[in-house]
Amino acid sequence: MRAMRLSEYQAAEEAPLNLAKLPIPEPGRGQVRMEVKFCGVCHTDLHTVEGEIHPPAMPITPGHQVVGVIDSLGDGVANLHEGERVGVPWLYSADGECKYCQRGKENLCPQARFTGFHVDGGYAEYMLAEAEYVLPLPAEIQNKQAAPLLCAGIIGYRSLKLADLEPGERIGLVGFGASAHLAIQVARYWGCEVYVFTRSKEHRRHARELGAAWVGGADDEAPEYLDRAIIFAPAGSLVLKILPKLRPAGTLAINAIHMSPIPEMDYQMIYGERTLRSVANATYQDGVEFIQLAVEIPIRSTVNVYPLEKANQALIDLKHSRINGEAVLEI
Repeated sequence: MRAMRLSEYQAAEEAPLNLAKLPIPEPGRGQVRMEVKFCGVCHTDLHTVEGEIHPPAMPITPGHQVVGVIDSLGDGVANLHEGERVGVPWLYSADGECKYCQRGKENLCPQARFTGFHVDGGYAEYMLAEAEYVLPLPAEIQNKQAAPLLCAGIIGYRSLKLADLEPGERIGLVGFGASAHLAIQVARYWGCEVYVFTRSKEHRRHARELGAAWVGGADDEAPEYLDRAIIFAPAGSLVLKILPKLRPAGTLAINAIHMSPIPEMDYQMIYGERTLRSVANATYQDGVEFIQLAVEIPIRSTVNVYPLEKANQALIDLKHSRINGEAVLEI
């Protein structure tokens, strides 16, 4: 099979991924093998190839927003069948036994493994997945539409929840890439007013098309205070720019697996019972809930399709904010 492999960290412009020929893997106990149809390109993939986060071993096949069809079952798999269409998200597996797993917070499990990071992911024609962690995909969602939902969508949904967003409140989305363009659709469905902070003119246009009440830059003065806010961009300096826009008792959630340092700040910025919190991965239940919600709304992903062998170009375009919505590899 063909796969795009990472062997050493390099800037996206230096084409860090190489097209390789690998044996088609065989599923072990509790696993399924998928014939991959589409795989989303996530900012986490960019952090990985450029060495800002480090997989435990290389070479590795990235990709963790994987849409495919099961073509082989390992021993002990009874809840899935060959020919079934499923998605594989960022959370590949957890131990199921630790205190976090027992509380339904397997996203924090110390033994959690992540797709395309601990194990080979979806930048390939085939991949293996743990049967307990794949997400069945409803017929209403097309393959390439489904790919961005599996990380950008799920983690955006978790971010809305951890931002304590209530229906009818005003929320600020800081950065308007793959995750934010899906989160805004959920927020609007909940009757919320959305302010979008982004430098990109194209992203501002896209935000308006999706129902943003106001768009501007992080340095701009917003018309009203925010009840909640989510930072999607991996720049720690944004925390100091957004906190003053937040009302007392408001919440600022940071949706980033990697972020530049947050500068020292005056206590008054967070005083007034404001909450500042991180968002770390997502649970399986987040995925189940969000996929159901995506059908109910219905959510429309804005996708930019690249062939598998153009994965490096997709990462470059992502890095330089040339993409509205999300890049998706067609396998």
